[in-house]
Amino acid sequence: ILCQTKRAKLPYFIENISTNVYSIEELCYYLYHNLYLIDQTIMNEGLCSWIQEELELPALAAKLRSKISKFASAEDIVYPVFKEINYLTYEELKELNVRLQKMNEETPAMREKQKADALMENEMYVHAIQVYQNLLEREDLEEIREGMTEKVYHNLGCAYSYLFQMEKATEYFRKAYEGSRSREALEAYLIAFGMTRTSSEYEKMAKSIGTEKEVLQNIRERL
Repeated sequence: ILCQTKRAKLPYFIENISTNVYSIEELCYYLYHNLYLIDQTIMNEGLCSWIQEELELPALAAKLRSKISKFASAEDIVYPVFKEINYLTYEELKELNVRLQKMNEETPAMREKQKADALMENEMYVHAIQVYQNLLEREDLEEIREGMTEKVYHNLGCAYSYLFQMEKATEYFRKAYEGSRSREALEAYLIAFGMTRTSSEYEKMAKSIGTEKEVLQNIRERL
């Protein structure tokens, strides 16, 4: 009802989140909510051809082609698409400008971390794991932000647990705990351990690391 332009017969497949879009409004929604997922998998000739042929917007397709050919940044793609149908209100446009400015000021590693987090939010766990693993190969994570390594370990544990690979999840939750020693990391580790081991093994491990009674009681209830 709200679409301002033609709805495509053939959808455009967004590889990052394995989703089809059928209209420019759907494309705008994806771009607005997933800035960190705007990369070469969507900024390509395939998108331009789809906009030109399926949505019958040749002028917009031409604008995007000139940007994509120069390996443009995210804003060079999103602004022409949004302006085609005036998708954003003035306040939303101001907020988008702030988000894009913040993103441009971030280091490449931080943007990769945000990309992986966005993939997690979209339940693309395998793809997120690949990005997190690539981040761990860097030697400057702690220079970028203190505690970043442990956050990556924690998120890897979450990703593997969502895939029901609990042995892997336990391994990464353990690494996160060893790095941060925070209560949150400890509880995640204990829960994963308790799901994959016998009760006697769990109790022995919890005792060996000196877990407080209050934490153990909380874990017992959650398990």
